[in-house]
Amino acid sequence: MAIKKQFLKSKPVCKVTFSIQAENAENVAVVGSFNDWSETATPLKKLKNGTFKETMDLESGVTYEFRYLVDGHYVNDEEADSYAWNDFAGAENSVLSL
Repeated sequence: MAIKKQFLKSKPVCKVTFSIQAENAENVAVVGSFNDWSETATPLKKLKNGTFKETMDLESGVTYEFRYLVDGHYVNDEEADSYAWNDFAGAENSVLSL
């Protein structure tokens, strides 16, 4: 799993690339506070090496909670900036600080 951040100088936006190794998975998405936890809003594209990856523009100066949805199962990112407990889910969410 990996998160890559590229801050833009021209506007308050950060290009964030989410990637997760899930060779045997059929469907992977990233869900979080940036897309209202929609399971269909941000699907990741599967690469030939089995990694799922997607880049999105997110507002800088904001902290987001997120998780990967891998074939219906939630997975946190090992490289998240931190983790936050979520009472609704009864589990921790990954935190992305921009």
